Amino acid sequence: MTVPNDHSQCAPTMQALRHALLVVNSKWKLQIIVALLSGARHFRGLERSVPGISTKVLAKELKDLEAHQFIARTVHPGPPVVVDYQLLPYAHSLDPVIEVLRAWGMQHQQRLEAAAAVPV
Repeated sequence: MTVPNDHSQCAPTMQALRHALLVVNSKWKLQIIVALLSGARHFRGLERSVPGISTKVLAKELKDLEAHQFIARTVHPGPPVVVDYQLLPYAHSLDPVIEVLRAWGMQHQQRLEAAAAVPV
C-alpha cells in the first residue's frame, strides 16, 4: 500500500475507509457473512452459528446487511413462517478482505501468544 504524503492524497483514502467501515464495522457483520458462506440459513440457524449474538442484534445486523445488498431474505409462508438468508454475489467482494483479516488475526494471535510465553 502506498502511504499518502500529503492531505490531498490522504483525504480520498480516509473517505473510502470511513465508507467501508460504516458498512462492516460491527462485532457481528463479518461473522454473519462468514456463517452464510456455507449456504442459506434460517434465522435460528444463524443465531446458533454466531455464538454470543442476541436475537435483537442479529435481526438488526441482518437488516443492515440486506440494505447494503450483501444478503437476500426469503420468506417461506407457513405455518410456521420460515425466513432464509443467503449471500448475494456482491457479498463475495468481501472475500479478499475477510481472507486478509483472517490471516492477520492468526498472525497477531501467534505474536501475542509468543510474547506471553517470554519470561519477564
